Amino acid sequence: MTTPWTPCPHAGTLHFDAERLRVQWSRLHRGDAEPLPADAALLEAWVWFHNGEFQRAADAGLRLGGDGLTLANKARCIHASYVEPSEPLRLERLQAAAACAQAQQASDPHNPNAWYWQAYAIGRYSQGISVAKALARGLGSQVQRALERTMALSPEHADAHLALANFHAEVIHKVGELIGGMTYGARKDAGLALYQSAMALNPDSAITLAEFANGLLMLEGDKALDQATALLQRAADFEPLDAMEHLYVDSARMALQG
Repeated sequence: MTTPWTPCPHAGTLHFDAERLRVQWSRLHRGDAEPLPADAALLEAWVWFHNGEFQRAADAGLRLGGDGLTLANKARCIHASYVEPSEPLRLERLQAAAACAQAQQASDPHNPNAWYWQAYAIGRYSQGISVAKALARGLGSQVQRALERTMALSPEHADAHLALANFHAEVIHKVGELIGGMTYGARKDAGLALYQSAMALNPDSAITLAEFANGLLMLEGDKALDQATALLQRAADFEPLDAMEHLYVDSARMALQG
């Protein structure tokens, strides 16, 4: 029997159904550019995701296969990043998502989100084990390649722009601009440009605002504090529509309090 995941705090408070999700799909998926499913069973499984039933959504996605793997990987990654309190379980779930996404690439190499969720999962896993250890193991280059592939397949994939900006920012923050550029290809100007492109593609997003704020602090330090705080405040004031957005807003509010 599968061990139950830690419940999302917003599960049970949202009431998406298939029809409401169809209406809101483009707004909810502006960041990841995932197309509206034509298959009714897959759309219903996405309903569970947006209502915060992440384990149920992931299990359904795995059973459905195909495009359902994108749902499974997104559910694993979001739950691991924003809900799961156990570090070993977080890392295990992220590793499973990365492996599943890599397998999806083999069967569907032109699916942008097969590449994106591999990059996201490895990136979050890297943060869990420390960016320095991840860079030493070559995980940073895997993230970079997967995100560049995502953007080549889907140029308006806002979340890929954001994640690649985070790659540049985190590497520079960890090892400095000189070593980051010479060893890992990380550049401050590239990171800032990618944050700006993510903002242009998906400005009304709590995650875009919060990640941009965090990235500014990594790249610019205290001189960006006022701008970063203003961005975080906008994220904290955001009116969330689904469980994932609620989690992003919660995170922004916690960052402001800290």
